[in-house]
Amino acid sequence: MALDIADTAAEFTPIFSGQLLRPGDATYDDARRVHNGLIDKRPALIARCRGVADVADAVGIAQKLRLETAVRGGGHNVAGRATVEGGVMIDLALMKGIHVDPTRRTARAQGGVTWGELNRETQVHGLAVTGGVVSTTGIAGLTLGGGLGWLMGKYALAVDNLLSVDVVLANGRAVTASAKENADLFWAVRGGGGNFGIATSLEYQLHPVGPQITGGLIAYPFDMAWDVLRHYRDVASQLPDEISMAGTLVHAPDGSGQKLAAMVLCHCGSLAAGDRAMQPIKAFGKPAIDAIGPIPYTQMNNLLDAAYPRGALNYWKSRFLAALSDDAIRAMIDCFARCPTPMGQILLEHYHGAVTRIGPTDTAFPHRSPGHSALVLAQWMDRGQNAACISWARESFAALQSFMGAGSYVNNLDGDEPQDAVAEAYGPNYRRLQQIKAKYDPENFFRLNQNIRPLA
Repeated sequence: MALDIADTAAEFTPIFSGQLLRPGDATYDDARRVHNGLIDKRPALIARCRGVADVADAVGIAQKLRLETAVRGGGHNVAGRATVEGGVMIDLALMKGIHVDPTRRTARAQGGVTWGELNRETQVHGLAVTGGVVSTTGIAGLTLGGGLGWLMGKYALAVDNLLSVDVVLANGRAVTASAKENADLFWAVRGGGGNFGIATSLEYQLHPVGPQITGGLIAYPFDMAWDVLRHYRDVASQLPDEISMAGTLVHAPDGSGQKLAAMVLCHCGSLAAGDRAMQPIKAFGKPAIDAIGPIPYTQMNNLLDAAYPRGALNYWKSRFLAALSDDAIRAMIDCFARCPTPMGQILLEHYHGAVTRIGPTDTAFPHRSPGHSALVLAQWMDRGQNAACISWARESFAALQSFMGAGSYVNNLDGDEPQDAVAEAYGPNYRRLQQIKAKYDPENFFRLNQNIRPLA
């Protein structure tokens, strides 16, 4: 097989405009690493693509070698699905093209673009689309799985703002998916992840946002966590569409290890309206940190970047809550009190507004009810803490099981779930997704993802 890889790489090298990297090449070790430092895999070949033709050729190479194939956009997926041991990694990191049309309020961006890069270009025109809350996250993976972000209360999810997606299929054919072309594929990629092909570019509807918005973080001492999380619950129940919010039990950003109860908020309307809307929220208690105020939207998008450094070790467990009850709040506080790492947290992602006004079967993303997704997030730097941190995440998640509802946000799924967890995540849409998978990828070539098995 080693000879086959060398021969195949040599065959394609003269026409491949990107890079074909093998173990031992100068940039191989950097290229193989993904965001989560817990993932340490060594692909037999990394195809770093510069354009659609390279992506099609990379699929052909992987098919010819009959090796498992992973697709990397931003490389942020916590379960490490962007890489593969001994297989082929198709890497879109070099594909950075962005075109903004301010008249039509649209943007088209290639599959290697990150949210920080896209926001920088769209904000030149005072425009934005719902995207990741960490700016180094890739647009493709986050969008195809749903695409939560600071604008979802007003403008729904990233998938809800897709106008078209250019896709390279498992047979190497390049197609466009939109409401008018390959409409079944367009439905499926809006939430179905990377199961159907490689998204080489994505076209979004943009909205007037910023450049200044009102947002930031407000945090309280941990001994106030009971009152703060109930306050968060009360605020969440009556938010205007313009505010998106997360609640969290987290450690102080100064590295002291001090535990805090916090809320992160973003108001995407006018500064005057944002100030008025934030005042009753900020008036609660005596915060240890009040960093809510006027802020550039681009800065809001990278506000949390430092808390999620590349190379940190990550293990996550996530599920939607049936309800944020008093008992659930108590359980979260008890679990977080035992957190062994100053980088760990328990996060509540709130759904309301525009995201909940779209039908659960209108796109492949089915989670359209108001409520909260709970994420137990273990993150640490010292591999000697692996066992303690992973155990904490698993034990905390188990302690919260009785408060959980149906399904999970697929982008938060770790690598431990049984296959039926993916089916449960898609709920009423799973069978239709299987049918579309059977049409576009009957051999399940794209399977290193939150995998939807083709219907037999």
